[in-house]
Amino acid sequence: MRYATAIFDLAAEERAIDTIAADFAALKSMLQNSPELTRLVRSPIFSREEQGAAMAAVLQKAGAGDLARKLVLLLAQKRRLFALSDIIASFEQLLARHRGEIAAEITSARPLSAPETAELRRLLKDGLGREPRLTSHVDPKLLGGLVLKVGSRMIDSSLRTKLEGLRAAMKGP
Repeated sequence: MRYATAIFDLAAEERAIDTIAADFAALKSMLQNSPELTRLVRSPIFSREEQGAAMAAVLQKAGAGDLARKLVLLLAQKRRLFALSDIIASFEQLLARHRGEIAAEITSARPLSAPETAELRRLLKDGLGREPRLTSHVDPKLLGGLVLKVGSRMIDSSLRTKLEGLRAAMKGP
């Protein structure tokens, strides 16, 4: 996405990649945890002035840097604020490539402990040859085990999938 590329290039020029990455991580978290903020960002009902004023207040409270503030207010002005989540995701991909990381999404039946996460990170680094950037999700429906997604590859070692396979095998042809 061109906005993500532009903000990444500007951040690189100003040596502010880590700052904008932290600001985007905070924004992403706020969007995930606040249905009201998500509604403000995605709803066409709000005027550009209302969106801009509200986002300026949110960014100020969050202590966001100048680049993040300028981008978000530009998006509000151009009526493109609905694309903020996609821009953040694209920026994260650019950042991962820049850092030599690879994104890995882990879904487990329960939250993983710090040692389990560290061991999984080590195994992924050994297997992939690059530092994994882990995103964890919890889905109690898995019953046990893990589902790991790395790029277009998926490894499903969940108990639910194994039980479904066993059920299908017992039914026969």
